[in-house]
Amino acid sequence: MWYPYALILFLMISLSSYAGEFSQDLVAAALERTKHKVSYNPAYVKLRYPGGDVPANTGVCTDVVIRTYRQLGVDLQVLVHEDMKRAFKAYPSKRIWGLSRTDKNIDHRRVPNLRTFFTRHGKKLPVSKNPKDYKAGDLVTWVVPKNLPHIGIVTDKKALFSSNPLIVHNIGRGPKLEDMLFDYPISGHYRYQP
Repeated sequence: MWYPYALILFLMISLSSYAGEFSQDLVAAALERTKHKVSYNPAYVKLRYPGGDVPANTGVCTDVVIRTYRQLGVDLQVLVHEDMKRAFKAYPSKRIWGLSRTDKNIDHRRVPNLRTFFTRHGKKLPVSKNPKDYKAGDLVTWVVPKNLPHIGIVTDKKALFSSNPLIVHNIGRGPKLEDMLFDYPISGHYRYQP
């Protein structure tokens, strides 16, 4: 009679271990991004599909996330595009940009689309002012001045003079590791571990 309980316990431990390993790998990949010299460039670029990317020396905040996941074998270009083809109305593309169909060149590079994708296929977590609520590997979105959306990855590194987790993001100076979690209004908090 103990067999089903042992199996359930084994599966719970295995899944928990996988989630921890994935988060660690995601953080390591995000930290590696900070070693790249990248000029901030939001220009629309025609990309190959799948596996398309803007030139390696350019990018925006979403490209940090896309490249980080891609380093772990997860192609957000494909995942977002395919999900948008299945459920276009669930995404804000028509409301925000007036689009009537998907665009594999840019859809995955837009923060509002990533927010929708992470909500649909990951976990949407509560937004709080408590730094302990933000775990390594979590994704956070903000609204920065001029009402612009922004995204970054929570790391396991802590700020020197606070308990805030450091964030890998690109807000205009290339991928950086910074204490900026509470610098702007947080618009979303997600965990995506495929």
